[in-house]
Amino acid sequence: MKRLKVTTSIMAIALVALTTTSCKDAKKEHNDEDGHHSEQMDDNSHMDGAMEEDHSKMDHGDMESSDKMMGNAQHASKSTTLIANYLDLKDALVSDDKDGAAKAGGTMVTALNSFDASSFSSEQQKELKDIIEDATEHAEHIEKSPIDHQREHFDVLSKDMIDLIAITGTEEKLYQDFCPMYNNNKGAQWLSATKEIKNPYYGAKMMSCGSVQKEIN
Repeated sequence: MKRLKVTTSIMAIALVALTTTSCKDAKKEHNDEDGHHSEQMDDNSHMDGAMEEDHSKMDHGDMESSDKMMGNAQHASKSTTLIANYLDLKDALVSDDKDGAAKAGGTMVTALNSFDASSFSSEQQKELKDIIEDATEHAEHIEKSPIDHQREHFDVLSKDMIDLIAITGTEEKLYQDFCPMYNNNKGAQWLSATKEIKNPYYGAKMMSCGSVQKEIN
């Protein structure tokens, strides 16, 4: 009987030990599963965050691009009136029309004085201020001078307009033309809305003298 009791006790202890081990293994397996599940959640959270960040970057980039395009369009519209006045002046000189050139010069003075550069950067505003001051001076001379002097001032005014458009841009296609013979073969530039050469420096004397240097816009 004593031996049977001892054997029974040993079996009971072994059963308890086996049950404890099984619980520990089950707990470890459960913890491993929980840990793996937690890692998956972390990975998913990381992917979701990355996707949100990518979308945010794309949205921000699209907004910047849109703002830049709007800004460029706004800048280009600032020069529209000036370009129209300049082209009227050029056409008058092509036609050897002193009075028409004088009128266009006066109109251009008004447009130059009304030019709003506030939407441009500080550096651009400084450059535009210098350009506009110089262009205004030459437009004033064109308003009061005989046609030969009008053409001399138109030469410098054209350079000012080319520099201005390089900053503001333009809403229409323009052609930058060049006459190699004007000013003792030093040459002179001008802007035109058409590809056909019509020389404002010589008018009817040498209407087709010159060539297109480049297209703008």
